[in-house]
Amino acid sequence: MDVKTLLLQQWTSCLDQEDWFPPLEKVLEDITLEQAIWKPIEGTTNSIWEIVCHLLFYKKRLLMRYFGETENEPQAENNDATFRLPTLTLQNWKDTKEEYLYVHRELENILAKSTQEELEREVRGERTLVLELKSIAMHDAYHIGQIVCLSKMLGGWPGQRDC
Repeated sequence: MDVKTLLLQQWTSCLDQEDWFPPLEKVLEDITLEQAIWKPIEGTTNSIWEIVCHLLFYKKRLLMRYFGETENEPQAENNDATFRLPTLTLQNWKDTKEEYLYVHRELENILAKSTQEELEREVRGERTLVLELKSIAMHDAYHIGQIVCLSKMLGGWPGQRDC
């Protein structure tokens, strides 16, 4: 199996095809605004929405870098700032989810259409597109686990699942 096929499988399992963990699109499907902003304790614990903003930040940044639009890429003074929320409204929660899905799928389309040469193109320092996509997929899996745990704490997780 070639690296592109393997990475595409990882990429889809993070968004919309269940594998060893539930895909984020399914996990977020019924999360309400109140659930999205809930935290089990104050402090360093992030809410579901904050985690989605964090994931979106890094995906958007990669997408902008891929297209050479570094002047439009999202900026943050540090990693903690990537968890910042927009104004807390239901519409903004929906917009965040939609933008996340859009950016993830755009990167998936880029991956699917890329040649080996394009996958080896540098997009961040000496980091290639394929390495950045691999790292983001692993990063997603880690944070999807956190979102699932938060969802379970909220009682919003089904008692029985297919996998």
